Amino acid sequence: MNSDDIREIIVNRSGHPLEVKDIARLAGVKGAARRELKRLLQELVERGEIVRVRGDRYGPPKKMNMETGVLQCHPEGYGFVRMDQGGDDIFVGPRSMEGAMHGDRVVVRLEGVRKFGRREARVVRVLERRTERVVGRFERDRRYCWVVPSNPRILTDILIPVAERGEARHGQVVTAEITRYPMGGRSPEGRVVRVLGWGDEAGVDIETIIEAFQLPVAFPHDVLAEAKRIPREVQESAFAGREDLRQLPTVTIDGETAKDFDDAVSVKKHDDGRIRLWVHIADVSHYVKEKAPLDEEAYRRGTSVYFPDRAIPMLPEALSNGICSLNPQVDRLTVTCEIVFDKEGKRLDYRLYDSVIKSDERMTYTAVREILVDKDPAQCARYRPLLGDFAVMEELFGRLNKKRKERGSIDFDLPEPQIILDIQGKTTAIIESERNVAHRIIEEFMLAANETVAEHMARREVPFIYRVHDEPDPGKIADFQEFAAQFKVGFKAVGKITPSAFCGILEQVAGRPEEKLINQVLLRSMKQACYVTENVGHFGLAAEYYTHFTSPIRRYPDLIVHRILKEQLSGKLSKGKKEHYQSVLPDIARRSSERERIAMEAEREVVSLKKAQFMSDKVGQEFAGLVSGVTAFGLFVELTDIFVEGLIHVSALRDDYYAYEEKKHRLVGERTGRTFTIGDPVRVRVEKVDLERKRVDFELVRNSDRKP
Repeated sequence: MNSDDIREIIVNRSGHPLEVKDIARLAGVKGAARRELKRLLQELVERGEIVRVRGDRYGPPKKMNMETGVLQCHPEGYGFVRMDQGGDDIFVGPRSMEGAMHGDRVVVRLEGVRKFGRREARVVRVLERRTERVVGRFERDRRYCWVVPSNPRILTDILIPVAERGEARHGQVVTAEITRYPMGGRSPEGRVVRVLGWGDEAGVDIETIIEAFQLPVAFPHDVLAEAKRIPREVQESAFAGREDLRQLPTVTIDGETAKDFDDAVSVKKHDDGRIRLWVHIADVSHYVKEKAPLDEEAYRRGTSVYFPDRAIPMLPEALSNGICSLNPQVDRLTVTCEIVFDKEGKRLDYRLYDSVIKSDERMTYTAVREILVDKDPAQCARYRPLLGDFAVMEELFGRLNKKRKERGSIDFDLPEPQIILDIQGKTTAIIESERNVAHRIIEEFMLAANETVAEHMARREVPFIYRVHDEPDPGKIADFQEFAAQFKVGFKAVGKITPSAFCGILEQVAGRPEEKLINQVLLRSMKQACYVTENVGHFGLAAEYYTHFTSPIRRYPDLIVHRILKEQLSGKLSKGKKEHYQSVLPDIARRSSERERIAMEAEREVVSLKKAQFMSDKVGQEFAGLVSGVTAFGLFVELTDIFVEGLIHVSALRDDYYAYEEKKHRLVGERTGRTFTIGDPVRVRVEKVDLERKRVDFELVRNSDRKP
């Protein structure tokens, strides 16, 4: 008897909730074994796969109008539940939280459908508390102490008993450990476990975000001890059973500041026009064994996290920058995906195998651009033996990119900000991050390898982790259709939505002033990619098969993909192994998706902080910008060229009362008829910068007001 057997009985063998005695009878459980049955039932309840209702009866959530998922709170007091099984988020109103906090895994009961078809629910049970510590400003008066969370998604202050305040002083930034969670209208309580310092002290800002997102920085002793035992050089004994590719011209191509090199590439053009591509990926699974301390810590972290001034790696530096990193002129163990393409970019053949390589050069994106685009004489002379290979790479990129676009793959190619810091960590500039032909070459090669590995495993019908991207919600697409019509962008949202339809939109707006904003709004209307165990394809890439295989140094799912792939290739994927992966992969996929989202939110938070710091000495200055978002409470404006977004609160529009028209994404003046909508050019003045909330407030410069 195991949890799968019990779940099968409850889900499929009964038309009503079952008591323990009923489940025991159906499972053939008697006597002392009932204790194990109760333990399995509790385990299933904690995982959210079944729910317990009144009378100690058990049933599947969906049959009782319930869902399980992770609560994402909004600073305004409401929230959304991101469901475990995918699908549209569910709205939870401020009075329906029932003591749940941001990040908690919860069971909700569906209570109806709100306006615009959004489902609404009430929290009925917290399955797992995800917020154990809260970072914020410590405050006290004569009688009480409390912590005001720096994360606005934590909706209530944390009460601190006077005896639990430690060394904290009024106004300092602290970390509080929650000792009692909110319940029955009572506020959460906690104790101060760390004083980070005063808010304006150097480094406290980043530490605050690291603590707020509970990002593990220091590695446990046993993890470092295991990493230390791994040799610093590849042992010859590890070459056995591997193809020796050390004589094959091979390069890594990464950013200037990169230190961990997951991937290296090689190419060869045949006389008949075919091009052979080798994508070599660091064989991290050779060193990180399942359930070992390194593996457990990598699972806990899920991913590396990158800030403008530092990185928090998934693996200790001895591995991430050392033995696993494909550094130049040293032997390294890899897993190679070798693919042959025809003149149209169609894959003709492929091989997957363990290998050993020696990278010839550590190339940068800038150096490759200077060779291929600028034809820089100095760079061409320096890398003369590799010039032919770079030309072949560019040719293959052209073939693959054309093929991918023909099938409807969507390429938003939105500009990303790059934060420039001085030696003290102060933001000196915010510029557009360069994305040149070298970036696109590597991106295209990695996509090809990921698709190849995914299809290889899917066709063998073995347990696996896929990177999927579901079709967008028709309601959101209809909203976008209405929005796009304002810009005379034609888009038919009838029947099945295809990636090609989205590509048509991008082509229509290419080069237009509103291109960036339409790209952003369209992107927001799409679902977020995630990790799952069922292959449902990748909508954005228009790919039937897709996984993440190319970054095992910094992403845990890639490490798992390597582990399963290598076992399949070696014939060691036994029936027992398959059953093992069948049971553990759903949790690994779910947690990997969650850790990815946490890392992305933390990275965005740091970028927002650095932007606010950059603007803090610019209060009173004027800038040109575009309206990037419209809400009932005001206009979001993105400044031209410096990637800073701020808010013009509706109360700052003093010439009229403004009504919000949600479908048209605009504010309309009741008396003047003046409108503000996404894409409108405006001129603004910096009114206020709130570093604690990482927010920039603008006011409209009078001579930029729109005419009705």
